[in-house]
Amino acid sequence: MEKNILHNGVEIPQLGFGVFQITDEVLCKDSVLTALNTGYRLIDTAACYGNEQAVGTAIRESGLARKEMFLTSKVWIQDAGYEKTKASFEKTLKNLGTDYLDLYLVHMPYGDYYGSWRAMEELYREGRVRAIGVCNFMPDRLVDLILNSEIVPMVNQIELHPYCQQRQLRQVMSEYQIQPMAWAPFAEGKNQIFQNEILTAIGAGHRKSAAQTILRWLRQSSIVAIPKSVHPERIAENYGIDDFNLTASEMKQIEEMDTGYSLILDIQSLDEVYRLKNICFVQ
Repeated sequence: MEKNILHNGVEIPQLGFGVFQITDEVLCKDSVLTALNTGYRLIDTAACYGNEQAVGTAIRESGLARKEMFLTSKVWIQDAGYEKTKASFEKTLKNLGTDYLDLYLVHMPYGDYYGSWRAMEELYREGRVRAIGVCNFMPDRLVDLILNSEIVPMVNQIELHPYCQQRQLRQVMSEYQIQPMAWAPFAEGKNQIFQNEILTAIGAGHRKSAAQTILRWLRQSSIVAIPKSVHPERIAENYGIDDFNLTASEMKQIEEMDTGYSLILDIQSLDEVYRLKNICFVQ
C-alpha cells in the first residue's frame, strides 16, 4: 500500500476503509475483518458512528499487530471542549481496545472546537496520538484555527469526489501542508456517479470500474480516500487500484466534472448547523 507523509513525518496509507453508517455490530466487525484481510490498514471510524467497539473487535480478531494498522477516530460536537474531548478520547481508546490513536480528528467546526484542539495538542505532545487533524473545516475556519493554535492540523477530512473537488480549500491546505482525506469518495452514489459516462469510459479503457477510476484519480492527486462498503467483492474491488495509471488527459476529464458544490454536507449552511447540533450519539 502506497503511503503519504504528513507534515510531522508520520506515514499514512493512501487508501483506507471507512465505516460510516455501518451500525450493525456484526456487519461492521465482519466488514472491517474483510478489509483487513484484503490488505487495508487504515481504518476510519468516529465516536458518533456508534461502531468503535465493533472495529476494536475486528482488530483483535484479525491477529494483526497494532503497529501494522493506522486507526483514525473523531470527537463529536456534543463532546467539543477541552475536558469533554479528553473524556471522549478515553472512551474511544477503550472501545477500540488500544492505548493510542494514529490520527484523532475534530469532527465538525461547531461548538468549542478550540477547546478540543487544545486537548488534541496535549494528547499529541504526550504521544498518545501520532497525528491530529480536523474534518469539514472550510478555508476561513481552518486558517483561523491555524493562526490561533500552536500546532497546524496534519489532516483535514472533507467531502471530496469528482462532483465536489474542493479546489479553493485544497489550495489553502497545500499552503499549510495539510493532507486532504476524502470522505464519501463515491458521493454516496449521488448523481448516478457509478454510471457516469466519463468515468465508465475511462474505466473501460483500463478494464476497471467507475469506482476504481475515482479511487485512482484520488490516488494520483495525492488524496487519501476512505471508501466504505459491506460487500466483500466491492471491498476487494476498491482495493485493486495499484495496477493501472490514468493519463494526464483522463485526469483532466475527471477534474472537469467538478460542480464546485457539495452534494452531501454543506457545512456552512445554517440548516446543517441546527441539524447537526441536535444530533447526539452515545458511545
